[in-house]
Amino acid sequence: MPESRSKEPLVWIDCEMTGLDPTKETVMSLACFITDYELELVDEKGYEAVVQHSQKQMDAMGDWCKDHHGASGLTQACLTSSVTAEQAADGLLAYIQKSFLVREPWKKVVSHLHHRILDVSAIKEAARRWAPDDVLKRSPQKAGKHEAKADILESIEEARYYKKMFFMMET
Repeated sequence: MPESRSKEPLVWIDCEMTGLDPTKETVMSLACFITDYELELVDEKGYEAVVQHSQKQMDAMGDWCKDHHGASGLTQACLTSSVTAEQAADGLLAYIQKSFLVREPWKKVVSHLHHRILDVSAIKEAARRWAPDDVLKRSPQKAGKHEAKADILESIEEARYYKKMFFMMET
């Protein structure tokens, strides 16, 4: 049976981490936005949380994270935050529940969303291989802040561009 067109909302989540190894690194901050199927923000504020960390955890980060998160102010924000990872997960879940009916934090949120996750980076990588040069040249450029909220909003803009270029073609 052919796929049918979906008009369900999309959930956008980005995390800043203490490093790249998900088995030992931790979430420092996260943001979430929900768009409708046309990539319009449902809520301009979204959800953001900075997760409490100890000085020992911050000192254990690699050089890139120390430099970047230190310069952006995220390291200090984590040191002064009183939000635990569990509180951030609960807040994220409560925010997502406005559009999706789920009952558990982190892992179960991802499990619930697994077939609704849109990876803009995967679309970009396909474009880098198979799109015409003029499409690539006009693609939105990211500021590279590596801040959860900014990254999501830039990804939504990028998705809008790719939607227009690849999926809204006249038939």
